[in-house]
Amino acid sequence: MIATILLSVGIVFLAELGDKSQLMALTFALRYRWWVVLGGIATASAAVHLISVGIGYFLGAALPTRAIALVAALTFLAVGLWTLREHFGSDDAEAEPKPPRSTTAPFFVVLSAFLLAELGDRTMFATAALATDNSWIGVWIGSTVGMVAADALAIAAGIVVGKHLPEHVIGICSGLLFLYFGTASLLAAARPDLGILTGGALATLAPAAAGIALLIRSRRDSARVPNDPAPESDKVL
Repeated sequence: MIATILLSVGIVFLAELGDKSQLMALTFALRYRWWVVLGGIATASAAVHLISVGIGYFLGAALPTRAIALVAALTFLAVGLWTLREHFGSDDAEAEPKPPRSTTAPFFVVLSAFLLAELGDRTMFATAALATDNSWIGVWIGSTVGMVAADALAIAAGIVVGKHLPEHVIGICSGLLFLYFGTASLLAAARPDLGILTGGALATLAPAAAGIALLIRSRRDSARVPNDPAPESDKVL
């Protein structure tokens, strides 16, 4: 059992290094509290890997991976647009004090995003393959620990980066990254023949266009703000 757990931890941990899951974890860590992100990732990982060791190996070919990828892409795009909308709202909204953030909604956002992203992912099938020749409990525990450990590194990186950036910049960067994930997932589902490099390069067009549009809007808003005239009492007679 211990050998199976260690084997699963090592395989999944190495498979997740540099994967989109780590980038997602880093992005969520820029946006939400680290324990909320880690809890959502751990719950999603446990659920996905339980499916993979239970029935994923036998039903893997029947999983609607394209439909799941499309739903995940739309989810990422919606989160990205909503995040950008929050940080480019009206001036009155920025002037009002922000209420304390709830941890419930972010938890379910992270949970649903990782569930959709990992269903049909190569890690799921690798876990199913391990379960065919090893204890499914050991594979489940090890694969979950390996994925959480890999994503915890990305969360730590997000915390370090977040301490050196203002909240406004973090929100914009998070929104643009979500747009990238959504566009990349959408291209991978609609045009799998493009390949990883071509699809990834094309996916950068969406956040780049959104960033340029936001920059133009920000400059226009700055140009429209008139200089405040000095009060009558402060004028020199």
